Amino acid sequence: MPNPNQTQPPAERAGAAAPAGSALRRRPRWAAVDLALIAVFAALLAASVAVPGIPAGPLGVPITLQTLAVALCGLVLGFGRGTAAVGLYILLGLIGLPIFAGFRSGPAVLAGPSAGYIVGFLLSVAAVGFLTPWVLRRRRKAGWLFGVAVLGMLILHASGVAGFLLKGMGFSTAVLADAIYYPADIIKNVLAVGLALSLHRAFPDLLRRRRS
Repeated sequence: MPNPNQTQPPAERAGAAAPAGSALRRRPRWAAVDLALIAVFAALLAASVAVPGIPAGPLGVPITLQTLAVALCGLVLGFGRGTAAVGLYILLGLIGLPIFAGFRSGPAVLAGPSAGYIVGFLLSVAAVGFLTPWVLRRRRKAGWLFGVAVLGMLILHASGVAGFLLKGMGFSTAVLADAIYYPADIIKNVLAVGLALSLHRAFPDLLRRRRS
């Protein structure tokens, strides 16, 4: 009686193990250009604190360019890479690099009044990045992108208010304290949308995630 393993072609004998191996080989990974973009935008966020902030509100949380950089991460990189860039920035700040507002760093920042805004950075960029690819397929891109940026701003501010509440501030006082930042953030959203549109026109495949 012939041995089945001898009559079966080598390619077929290896076929049972191929799906698992090929699945591992085909697992999508970020390419070098994606990792470079994540690093560049994380560095942009870190560099934004070099511009002196304007202390505002009863707790002195400053008006900075960080919210502009966060909006750009979502509008330019999309959900995955944008969230990774902001997450990398927060991680580097928490482990000791002085890249938070006022050149602060370390886990102690999360005990301060700006903790809600730091958490809001991640929530905001995730929402903006998730919606941006859909928005760019529509006709009136500028208006839709601005709407998405404003949504991200509202999410960030809601997180900031939650942070104020956790510090013992009353609800109405927290909302009023947070409202001080709205005018500047709306202006920054306009700038972010203009920059994002220019980048997407110059690099039409910027949102396309490379795979290696």
